[in-house]
Amino acid sequence: MIRITPYGAAGEVTGSAYMLESDAATVLVDFGMFQGDKDDDARNVVPGGVHRATVNAVLLTHGHLDHSGRLPVLIRDGYRGPIYCTHGTRDIAEIILNDAAHIQEYDYERKHRRAQRTGRRLGRYDAPLFDQQDVDQTLSQIVIVEYGVMVPVATGVHAVFHDAGHLLGSASVEVRIQDADRERIVVFSGDVGPQHLPYLRDPAPPVKADVIVLESTYGDRDHRTLEETLNEFQQIIVDAVEQKGKIFIPSFAIGRAQQMMFHIAEMVRSKRIPAIPIFLDSPMAIKADAVYRKHTELFDTESSQLVEGGQLWHDLRSVRVCVTADESKAINDEQGPFIVIAGSGMCTAGRIMHHIRNSISDPTSHFVIVGYQARGSLGRKLVDGAPGVKLMGEYHNVRAKIHTLGGFSAHAGQTELLDWFGTVAQSGVSTLLLTHGEDRARNPLRDKIQERFGVSAFLPAYSEHCEV
Repeated sequence: MIRITPYGAAGEVTGSAYMLESDAATVLVDFGMFQGDKDDDARNVVPGGVHRATVNAVLLTHGHLDHSGRLPVLIRDGYRGPIYCTHGTRDIAEIILNDAAHIQEYDYERKHRRAQRTGRRLGRYDAPLFDQQDVDQTLSQIVIVEYGVMVPVATGVHAVFHDAGHLLGSASVEVRIQDADRERIVVFSGDVGPQHLPYLRDPAPPVKADVIVLESTYGDRDHRTLEETLNEFQQIIVDAVEQKGKIFIPSFAIGRAQQMMFHIAEMVRSKRIPAIPIFLDSPMAIKADAVYRKHTELFDTESSQLVEGGQLWHDLRSVRVCVTADESKAINDEQGPFIVIAGSGMCTAGRIMHHIRNSISDPTSHFVIVGYQARGSLGRKLVDGAPGVKLMGEYHNVRAKIHTLGGFSAHAGQTELLDWFGTVAQSGVSTLLLTHGEDRARNPLRDKIQERFGVSAFLPAYSEHCEV
């Protein structure tokens, strides 16, 4: 018997977590955090169906918070088994989990001070989900694996990590399970990247599977071409320069921030835009840059050549890093034109919140949305055209120009997902589960797969058992 149970990312795009059970072992694939609104925060727990004593191993596809963020919660709950991932993922997860612990501890201290002033007692749900000690313990349990190498992870279970092309170190995981008298192969796609993402090699999926758990974030559409997206991005910058305006890019600090700087460097190199100041206003993104420089062995050929020759850093000589809060606040006194890259990517926390508060009502300011915006997030409200937004207790009219550039996504579009599926399923697949996508994306992808490959896909709900 093999059973797969999603404990997140089932009809949504955050909280990735899958429990894979065989007769001999139980393995978790990812254990990510739910992100969006307060209702999502309440789900960041260890579900009742996941028991620390029976989980034999965790396989981590990549370091993004929506895939790794509940691992310290699992550790706090008492899990002491191995967590398998690539070296790049380990280093990315260290930055992301440390930052999450810091934010939670800071928020708790702020709540505590407010409670003291008002005489209110804090409840147990006000406490951080995890702290720095939990993160340190999580990192100590990580076991590094190499791409393409089969490793035993539990009784009767082996795993092979394949480059997913989504983030430095990201992987699709091929799980080989001894089931009675035969071996069955279950492939978890993780987040699949598009072709030709800066820095990263293209996805290299497995070539065989009995069961596939496939992400469907953009299962309903293809992205705009990169050329069209870059042309629009260039025009936004040119317009802002003429207006002496400000450009704010809410960005995931790891992956997207580096991608945006890569494209800006390209445009400067080709003299399509002037070398205006670029404020990298994200301590996490600054740390991520160091990880990218550490793992150049994971780069594609073009990026390797630009880095080795020093050209990339020359093109980005106008970048100013803002490590401290004071350096971030000083941006308010700067005159445009300039570009600010700041987290968080969905505008749910971080320094971008302050930039929105200060500039969202300025008609000469531009906010460039370059990543997926989950339901309930402030970024989603901006994309959907909200006339005003409330943040930090204040209402602000939206007068700045809001641009949505979907072509920068680090997720494969529909056609690329179909191609990825076709590569893995070419030897025949008995079961397909579509996850990590809202139903408006899962349903069209299911129909396309049925039409092209004759395979019926199952769309599981949270905690729904799928026996295969």
